Amino acid sequence: MTDDLGSVARFLFEAGTLKQTKRTGWWMAGVRDPESVAEHSWRAALIASVIARLEGADPAQAAFLAVWHDSQESRTGDVNHLGKKYAPSADPVAVTADQVGGMPDILASTIRDLVAEYEAKESLEAVCARDADKLECLIQGVEYKAQGYANAQRWIDNSRGRLTTKTANDLADAVLAADSLDWLRAALGEKPM
Repeated sequence: MTDDLGSVARFLFEAGTLKQTKRTGWWMAGVRDPESVAEHSWRAALIASVIARLEGADPAQAAFLAVWHDSQESRTGDVNHLGKKYAPSADPVAVTADQVGGMPDILASTIRDLVAEYEAKESLEAVCARDADKLECLIQGVEYKAQGYANAQRWIDNSRGRLTTKTANDLADAVLAADSLDWLRAALGEKPM
């Protein structure tokens, strides 16, 4: 078991690189210091649990899928939408299989199955997790736009157009009707804008 856990330990260090891996598409919008893949994945997991609960799916499974949805980027980097036109992305299922090699089978098979489920887009939880990925990008775009990055509007519009569930679409409407600091105003007992 120690050898198996050595593979897990190595992967945990590898996963940590996602805290420094920037989401490259935001550079095209002029964002100087964009969010990391890890930051994106955390909020996407949170959003996935919300969407799933409201859609009648398993929120824990949807969040679990969202946590792992970009884990392969520790090996491939974040290839933005334009980059994929010229260099098709690596198969996430194949990258994951390589990443979990040597891990205890119960763990390796769980991770492989999660990534395969997310990529297949067939379960309601996977659909919710994929919507969470897009909704997180939309929210991040709203935040960047509020910081003066007008070009973030393209990401907001593209993300909005790719949502599929009723809940994600309704949440997008609510986000777009709000101000990014309404949460703070409400917490302070002030009226949201």
